[in-house]
Amino acid sequence: MNTHTLSVLVENKPGVLARISGLFARRGYNIESLAVGPTENEEFSRITVQVAVASQQVLEQIVKQLNKLIEVLKIVELEDSNSVSRELMLIKVKADPATRSQIIEIVQLFRGKTVDVHNDAMTIEATGSPAKLEALLEMLHPYGVRELVQSGVVALGRGGRSLSDRAKIEKTRPANGSSDQ
Repeated sequence: MNTHTLSVLVENKPGVLARISGLFARRGYNIESLAVGPTENEEFSRITVQVAVASQQVLEQIVKQLNKLIEVLKIVELEDSNSVSRELMLIKVKADPATRSQIIEIVQLFRGKTVDVHNDAMTIEATGSPAKLEALLEMLHPYGVRELVQSGVVALGRGGRSLSDRAKIEKTRPANGSSDQ
């Protein structure tokens, strides 16, 4: 299965996320990663969703179903070659005084930060691509990962255009909310 990243511009209204996640659940599509946040315009939110699908046809079906939702203004697939994506990871690692300096070295190699230190543990913050974070995690596993939390992927297209520029915010729809797609 291939993983695809969709950037979805939506109206900033209550229940939009529930409708979108419900659409995925009802159709049996698995969300790999989900991040939601405000945009430069307080009327809109951006949902970045990663989904693993078996074929391009399934991806097209997902996009068509999302476009049927009234609050969805624009959907863009962000490919790795034309976008910048990042994730945030917090990792709590076992760290006694003997191993602490080794862990700090590893964290610095990955441009991470130590955000909390206790007698027997350290908490590390790292941002980057999913592959970079996976490599960091692999290096820290021998020390003993106690706890891990990871945000969803957030992504932007490269270049000067924005998702808002690409969207015709005044989405034309029949009054009943149906779509001609």
